[in-house]
Amino acid sequence: MKRQYEALIVLDTKGKEESVEQILGTVSKEMETAGLKLKQIDNMGKRKFPFNPRHVEAGTFINIQFEGEPAALDAARAKLKLNDNIYQQYYQKKVA
Repeated sequence: MKRQYEALIVLDTKGKEESVEQILGTVSKEMETAGLKLKQIDNMGKRKFPFNPRHVEAGTFINIQFEGEPAALDAARAKLKLNDNIYQQYYQKKVA
């Protein structure tokens, strides 16, 4: 059964040559390969953290709304965990 989800992904672009759009293209391609259907992607901009965890001062926040099977979400989460450009990722099931 397909479910509606929302993801908040924080990108670490410090010292990276790729632009946010290139990183976001890679992330969306990996999510679609896992079997998720992306509906909306919002770039919320770069924001500073109130403290510096793991020596990272700021991150680019991306909000993604998508639908898919829970198994596809688990596969995408595992694949994105290996991506060095992703600092943190949070997922939430949307309530209809």
